[in-house]
Amino acid sequence: MNEIIFFGSNNSPKLIKNEQNLITKPIQFKFENENENEKQIKQIKQISSSNFSTIFLFKNGKAIEYLNENDSNQNPEKIQIKNIQKVTVGYQNEAILTKEGNVFFLKRYEFENPQEFINISSLIEDINDRIIEDIVSGYNSVYLLTSNRNVYTNEPAKFPEISAPAFEIFPKEEKPILIMKNVSKIFSGDSSNFAFFLNSNQELFGYGDNYHGQLGLGESRNGTVFINPTKIQNIPKGKVIDIQCGNMHSVMLIENENEDENPKRKLYSCGNYQYNGLGHNENTYEFTEIKSSLFDNDNILDISVGNEHNLILTEKGKLIGFGDNYYAQLGNGDTKNQSIPIQIELPKLRFNENISNYHICCGQASSFIYYSPFSNLEEDLIKLFQRKEFCDISFKTENGEIIEAHKLILKYRLNQNQNQIEKLKEIISNKSIKESNQIFEMIYSNNSKINPILYSEIKEIINSNEKIEETIKRIYLNENEKDFIIERKEKQYKFPKLILIMRSELYRGMFLSVTNDTSNKVTDYSELSNKSFEIFEYWIYSNQIKDGIQITQEIIDEIQRGIDYFQLNQTNPNLFDLLINKFNKIQQKVGMKEEKKKKEKCLIF
Repeated sequence: MNEIIFFGSNNSPKLIKNEQNLITKPIQFKFENENENEKQIKQIKQISSSNFSTIFLFKNGKAIEYLNENDSNQNPEKIQIKNIQKVTVGYQNEAILTKEGNVFFLKRYEFENPQEFINISSLIEDINDRIIEDIVSGYNSVYLLTSNRNVYTNEPAKFPEISAPAFEIFPKEEKPILIMKNVSKIFSGDSSNFAFFLNSNQELFGYGDNYHGQLGLGESRNGTVFINPTKIQNIPKGKVIDIQCGNMHSVMLIENENEDENPKRKLYSCGNYQYNGLGHNENTYEFTEIKSSLFDNDNILDISVGNEHNLILTEKGKLIGFGDNYYAQLGNGDTKNQSIPIQIELPKLRFNENISNYHICCGQASSFIYYSPFSNLEEDLIKLFQRKEFCDISFKTENGEIIEAHKLILKYRLNQNQNQIEKLKEIISNKSIKESNQIFEMIYSNNSKINPILYSEIKEIINSNEKIEETIKRIYLNENEKDFIIERKEKQYKFPKLILIMRSELYRGMFLSVTNDTSNKVTDYSELSNKSFEIFEYWIYSNQIKDGIQITQEIIDEIQRGIDYFQLNQTNPNLFDLLINKFNKIQQKVGMKEEKKKKEKCLIF
């Protein structure tokens, strides 16, 4: 079931029929055909919005978009691209990332029909960089993060004096440009001519327009364009969770690294104060903390930035906003700009008990809150397939191109027969690189819909009836497959490095860093009890709580600290939610037993 909350500009594009152009307070959003046939509406996975279009992506890999050109009939259009993994909309562009790792891109102009989508990932000169893991749109550009951790863009930053007077349509023969290597995350915004790149060592780099100090490089470096990624020296201490970029400002979410207390997230901003988007009352050229009593005794779950407005969602379900409000995009009932954070009144949320599954999307002058729960274990496996560092088996395609895979995963996804690897090699030898990637994705995910024709060729050699969770559990049960030891007080735990990379940012950084240390064990986080660590161990493999584990408040507190320490890639439902639900059920049963005893005593007397 879906829940989408909307407010702000309801024009250009028109999103809700029979509603005024400005929606000043949050209301429930419904697709036009939802009342007629709710079965047609699939679970929302993501929303991306800008000035001329808004795209809704569903969990089934399909997407629809509302366009400015459609104001006359106010109906969405289906995007004719299959197996969509992510969508991103800029002021003058749209980009689609498919599950196969392809990126389709188009340019959009205010008074013209959009160009057709073209596959720009196929234009990357290095064929080993053509599998894309993440995309983010800027004002005119899109940034591509490859599976090899390299960043490309279609619109390299230029100094104003050598920039073209107008941006031309992206020509089919032009190739995306490599701008940085060894990148773990990319950040930009639909109104932004700038971006940030975070490397595996948590070092932050700014790129592009810094005329308003929005890269946080300091006042002395204000007023220029950086055509090469430049390291930002004075960023706040802690782990960078997210950076959201506006037109002339940036907002950063940082999580502290103090193990002695629960993780606390803080907000920082830099750039131009013109539309009150900084959360404080002056221009700042380095990242400066945004302070508010609304954040006290609460923690931040999600942030989003539009052109000049900002929204924050907290663990206690508070929606907080500040900045430009000309189009009522703050949802507080008026159109006055807000220079400091204010709380926004929300309608009653249907799934308020699962607040961590809600997400925010700020468009150019509109805002969304939407509920998006689903497990990411399958997607984690697909991302693992795209990682090359621990690939240990090679396959040759029909054109002699090499595609690599992880033997450990293949061993458990193929039928238990030594000849299956050879049969797979024979199949791949007659396929293109694109078809080969699809075959491996189907093996990893057990998803025949990716390419039914190809699936018919491999179904005899794979465990077609086995779920992803069952595969990972079988690896969990096989001690011979575990090549990394974690020493815990008087006990040792063994894991495959491959699985730890998939589930923990801490170990991903450890194993993928360039180091001469060949040790295969580490003494780990003594604050966590062995019982709590066993919960971690089973969850990392299965995304479930192990049966027979007694959950106490002490264990829940330990797990909360441990999630931050191990930097777990949480899924929905996440580990903490599972523990709370199990604990509540135990408490409920205890309460029922006590009530039953009281009633029995009453009957005796």
